[in-house]
Order: sequence, then structure tokens, then C-alpha cells
Amino acid sequence: MNQRTDVRLSLPSKGRLAEAALGFLAACGLEVVKPNPRQYAASISALPGLTVLFQRPGDIVVSVRDGSVDFGITGMDMVCERRGDTGQVLVLHDALGFGHCRLCLAVPESWETVCTVADLASYAGGLERPLRLATQFPRLTGSFLKAHGVPSFTLIRAEGTLEVAPAIGYADLIADLVSSGQTLRDNRLRPLEDGIILSSQAGLIANRDTLRARPEVLGVARHMLEFIEAHLRATDHLSVIANMRGSSTQAIADRMFAQDTLSGLQGPTISQVVVRGGDPNWYAVHIVVRRQQLFQAIAGLRAIGGSGVVVTPVSYIFEEEPARYRAMMEALGDGHDDTPGAVPAERQAAGPAGCGQTRGE
Repeated sequence: MNQRTDVRLSLPSKGRLAEAALGFLAACGLEVVKPNPRQYAASISALPGLTVLFQRPGDIVVSVRDGSVDFGITGMDMVCERRGDTGQVLVLHDALGFGHCRLCLAVPESWETVCTVADLASYAGGLERPLRLATQFPRLTGSFLKAHGVPSFTLIRAEGTLEVAPAIGYADLIADLVSSGQTLRDNRLRPLEDGIILSSQAGLIANRDTLRARPEVLGVARHMLEFIEAHLRATDHLSVIANMRGSSTQAIADRMFAQDTLSGLQGPTISQVVVRGGDPNWYAVHIVVRRQQLFQAIAGLRAIGGSGVVVTPVSYIFEEEPARYRAMMEALGDGHDDTPGAVPAERQAAGPAGCGQTRGE
């Protein structure tokens, strides 16, 4: 590993994942400043000393693995495929909420009797040659096929447009990333019913040894995780303020605690309202509620006398210490990559399958 004094973060260089990564970081208060669009380097004002680089998604994983880059944001599909077995790639966050896709097996529409992976295994068993499969993800695909008993296959590593491979004859089927599935349909392909190899979205990764050896890199990791966690938690919540008549703050709190949706994060904030005319029995209540429970919360407030309800978005919700940061420190302490599994399920967004696991069983 080269001895460096700077701290480096690699982002995708182009495409939808690149645009989404820049937008996500800006929403987290970590806006990337790139004065010259032709340069492959930028900065983040909130993180002085951090250099932002731009690479292809797969190259980001390799750069983090070999230590030439300290952090990377890329698809978890690429992380699972290219992280290697050295343990150098530590997943700090596997569910950033953008870049959603699925790595799927897809067969020609003409294979009417092949609808499941079991059907594929039976079909492959009847061939006089190995089944030929084109993919950018030979490691994940090969493990999936072996785990599901496909008897004989040859993986053809291919980049670019894979959908044409069966049509022009250099592969029988493909394993490729799918979002809407329209491209498969346009090329007369269809995914197998249980052929999802991996469900993926963007994740944040880091080099394990660099985190251990350089305190300034560990400090950047904490800063990023603080703001990422706070932003992701906030996107699911709204701030609600209402006026309410009552004899005391405790009396109003008791009425609110009787409603399941009105308890807030730890409890409501209740303060007296200075009313023209001196009526001392008006209070303002403030709670933070889950976005999907907003209607029930408003109905609950009205049911106990709430009025003048104001709802505003929440930018950040900071915890005492981010759960992902604790998981990172535990992983660094025992030498095992427990992330993301070390994070309690209730604190995680719906994320991808862990590397080495498969979907579709």
C-alpha cells in the first residue's frame, strides 16, 4: 500500500448511479464541489482534506481493496462480486437508498418449459455440452448456479450489452442487472421466477487496514456515517406541531400517550402558548412521526383537541451514536466483517442480500 497523507473517496464516474450519488451526498450535507467537469477530482467542503475521485463502479471496489482509495460509494452488486477474500473491503453501509437493481438469470422467451432454476438445472442436464451463460458477475452467478444444482455450465465474462448474447449465439442465457425489466422484454428474454441472484443498491465501503492505521480516515468515516444515518432516518419522518387546550403539560402528555402514533421519538415536546388575552390553558405540542403514519397522527391530535396542525420535513435525526459507526468499530476490533449484519434489523433500511448470500431459494 502506498503511503499517503490525503483521504480519498471514489464515486461512480457516469450514469444514473453517478448522478444519484452526488444528489444523495448533497442531501446529506456532503455536497461534492467539482469546479471543472472535465477533471476526475473534486472536494467536499464539509470534509476538508478529503479528495473525491471518479471511477467505474467495479474499479471503485478494487481501489478500496488495494488501499489506493480509502472510501467508495458503489453498487453492492459490484462489492459482492469484486471485494475478494482478503477482508480488506469493509462495508460501512449497505443500504443508501438509491441504485436499486436485481441481478437475475434471464432465458430466451422460447424456452417455454424453463420457468424456475430447477427447470434450468433439468434443461442443462439434458444438454450434450455445458450450458453457456454470459455475465459481468461470474463469481456471484457461479456460486448461485452451484448452490441450486445446475450440473454443467460455462461462464462467459462479458461487458456492455448482454441481452444480445442469446440472439447471436455466443451464450444460451444471461445473468444481468435488472431494474424495470423492459430491456429484457425488448430482447425477447424473461427472468426466471426464482432466479434473483442478488438484490442490490448503493453502499459505502472502506479499506479496513486504513481505518485501523490512520485516525484521520476513521474521523472521516464517523463524519460521513453521522450525516448519512441522520439523513436516512429523517427521510422517513416528519415534524408535526399543533396547538392544544389543556390544564397542564402532564395532562396533555397523558392524552397523547394514550394514542399509539403520538409518542414521538422519546416523547412529545409541550410548551405553553402565550395567548392574546392571557388564557393560560393553551399549549403547543411537537412530535416527530413516521411519514406513513402522518394521517393517523393528525387524526389522533384532532381527537384529543389538537388544532392548527403544521407539518414540515425533517432534514436530519442524529442519534447519540450512529448504529453503523458502532458496527464499524466492532468489525475493526475483532477483525471480522460483521457489517451490515451487526446492525440491528430494526435500524436498517431494507437492504440487499449479504455478500455470498443468494435470493430466490
